[in-house]
Amino acid sequence: MKENRFKRAIVQGRQQIGIWSMMREPMVTEMLGQLGYDWILLDCEHTPNDEPGVMAMLQALSACETEPMVRPSCLNVAEIKRLLDVGARNILIPYVQTVEEAELAAAAVAYPPAGIRGVSNVSRAAGFGAAPDYFVTARDEICLIVQIETGAALDRLEDIAAVPGIDGLFIGPADLAASLGHPGNPKHPEVHAAILDGIRRIRAAGKPAGFLSPDQGLLEDVVSAGCVFTAIDMDLSVLRRGAMARLEACRTIRE
Repeated sequence: MKENRFKRAIVQGRQQIGIWSMMREPMVTEMLGQLGYDWILLDCEHTPNDEPGVMAMLQALSACETEPMVRPSCLNVAEIKRLLDVGARNILIPYVQTVEEAELAAAAVAYPPAGIRGVSNVSRAAGFGAAPDYFVTARDEICLIVQIETGAALDRLEDIAAVPGIDGLFIGPADLAASLGHPGNPKHPEVHAAILDGIRRIRAAGKPAGFLSPDQGLLEDVVSAGCVFTAIDMDLSVLRRGAMARLEACRTIRE
């Protein structure tokens, strides 16, 4: 198996800059992969993405240095199994709130006897049967990240971080803001303080911390607090801002 550069980097505390992808288009994925980002998140939670679509995007990234990460729609063992089989190896599980959920996530990405991942000899991940040692070595190159997105999850952060098999934790600002009573306002002082405190606590627990925001000031704050895998924008947002800016620059053509 290829070494998981992303996993090695965040364990070593080396900053990894990422971009969030909401667009279901392998050509866009390939273009983003050629830009020099360390990682790209392929989202299935808030998009119509599914396993065949994810596989096409993973194939589009196969010649790139950018490491793909995939977020399933939820903590669904069957969906996680299919995503792993098509080649995902950096997995971000949304909305993990308890130790029991973290334990289930860890079990879902490991083969028995350590976990409950189903075995397929001819999956894309196993080289279609050409990598007989895959089942022994796979977990070493899989990186499991869980999202901390609620006040309840923050209360249990250290316990979740201590679950064997959890490779990193990611603070989700939008859902956290809503959970704390400030929906749509991750810049609220209470939310801002909770985000930074969460990042520091993750690092104090000995795990890598991740975050997403297009807000440059907030990004600088979380990196200062210890965030080591940082998504700096979303492809749809970049497209919208660029298209709007270009339209504004050319409105005089109508006159």
